[in-house]
Amino acid sequence: MLFNSFIFLFAFLPVCYLVFWSLRTASSRYVWLTLSGYVFYGYWNPWFCLLMAFSTLVSFLAGLGFLRWTLDERKRRLCLVIPIVIDLTLLGFFKYANFAVDSARHVVHFLGSDITLPHLNIILPVGISFYTFHTITYIVDSYRRVIRPTRNLFEFSAYVSLFSQLVAGPIVRFRQIEADLESLGQRERTRWLHVGVAFFITGLVEKVLVADTLAAFVNPAFAHYQSLSTAGAWLAMLGYTFQLYFDFSGYSSMAVGLGYLFGLRLPQNFNSPYKALDPSDFWKRWHISLSSVLRDYLYIPLGGNRNGEWQLYRNLMITMLLGGLWHGAGWTFVVWGAYHGLLLSLHRKVGASWDRLPAPARQVGMFLLVVIGWVFFRATDFTMATTLLSAMFAPTPGTLGIDVAVFLPVLLVAAWWAMLGPNVFEMAHGLEWRSRVVRTAQFAACLAVIAGSRASPFLYFQF
Repeated sequence: MLFNSFIFLFAFLPVCYLVFWSLRTASSRYVWLTLSGYVFYGYWNPWFCLLMAFSTLVSFLAGLGFLRWTLDERKRRLCLVIPIVIDLTLLGFFKYANFAVDSARHVVHFLGSDITLPHLNIILPVGISFYTFHTITYIVDSYRRVIRPTRNLFEFSAYVSLFSQLVAGPIVRFRQIEADLESLGQRERTRWLHVGVAFFITGLVEKVLVADTLAAFVNPAFAHYQSLSTAGAWLAMLGYTFQLYFDFSGYSSMAVGLGYLFGLRLPQNFNSPYKALDPSDFWKRWHISLSSVLRDYLYIPLGGNRNGEWQLYRNLMITMLLGGLWHGAGWTFVVWGAYHGLLLSLHRKVGASWDRLPAPARQVGMFLLVVIGWVFFRATDFTMATTLLSAMFAPTPGTLGIDVAVFLPVLLVAAWWAMLGPNVFEMAHGLEWRSRVVRTAQFAACLAVIAGSRASPFLYFQF
């Protein structure tokens, strides 16, 4: 089920909202949020609910184990290792099995063998990367005694299956909403109502009016990428750069807004990343929930920057390689991760020289470096990536692939909003009549676009 669909906006959400606030206790609201989450998730494929339920139960039992064996370190380690192995095995099978088989097939053929390795008929469950990280961070934080595991199964299952952030984040750690979950029975319906509505409508505008409009131009261009000229390749990549941002930022804004509507404060996931001045700054602004998870649960445990310069570079590269692989089961994603690992390492090495440049030059320079990286993120294979990069950096005849007269105004609006304008957390969300009129007009415009076309899935659903 999509946030930008009529069935969600006028059926699922109103029913879920009205029933939730008619309930009076935290426990009953946990149960309702759990049921709502499974209905929302099962709309794609009901069988996937069994997988999420199994992962939830394993992690919940691990939490109970931590509560029972507070002084038995051996059993605590088992409660840490076993559920994480189970979660990663499930993620590895559904997301990476075919990637491993295809990679092995290429290696076998390269070595001259005629062994045939079949492609497995595996359907990737939507959102498995996100809820797997939810359960793993819960287990690790419980083991580290950062949080006290809950004894309430429905409180934990409401956290894992919370429909607002279930399939594309942000990656919410239990400790970030634990206080709100505990006090859910005392929440008042109107406390954050206007903020939630404002966040949701702003996110809908980002997705429907900006990202999907850009997609209508750039998708046909990429479908014929071989014929793009240098100008056409740059226009397509710039369009995709802003499409990806507003698509994912829009989802995250709507998720935060939905959280407010149900009395839960979800963390910020984007902080104007195209305003970043260097690679480190970019990853403090882009997909904040993922970058912070990679930092706290991978980079720092590897040693971070504590063991010398070369160990630092190693840890950065490992973290970003795995971060790239998390995004997708393909070598182009691995290269994209390695590219950003290299940028982070280079900035560590020569950052003092870079930081002496004027801020506008650093912002534009960092933005262009990000655009180049998105080539590997968007490309379906290395042939497409190298063709686009060649066209971008070597004079290439061809077509623009885009109706510039219509596309350019949309691109300029997107560029201004992303690189100069305020993000949703920086906007004022007042109750005065002017704000209400603007939000109503924005919502009506989004509904008109949705009515005139098929609801478009979010790009990060594939991850």
